[in-house]
Amino acid sequence: MEKKEWSYKELFSELTNYEQSGVHIEMEGAPASPLQVVSAYMVQEDHAYMRDYIVGEDGKVKKIEFHKLNK
Repeated sequence: MEKKEWSYKELFSELTNYEQSGVHIEMEGAPASPLQVVSAYMVQEDHAYMRDYIVGEDGKVKKIEFHKLNK
């Protein structure tokens, strides 16, 4: 298995676990599924994505936001 393919599977697994724990996932301000995020990562050509973790008062991750960065 190629390194990139493995990292996509790891990302999908990580985001799926967050989603199942009730963490809201957004990409460019719109709700997104783990599959949508991984698909965007796979087809990225001239940009990258930055993650922002939004933490609640209890210290737990409540939301993950993905923002497109231009290179």
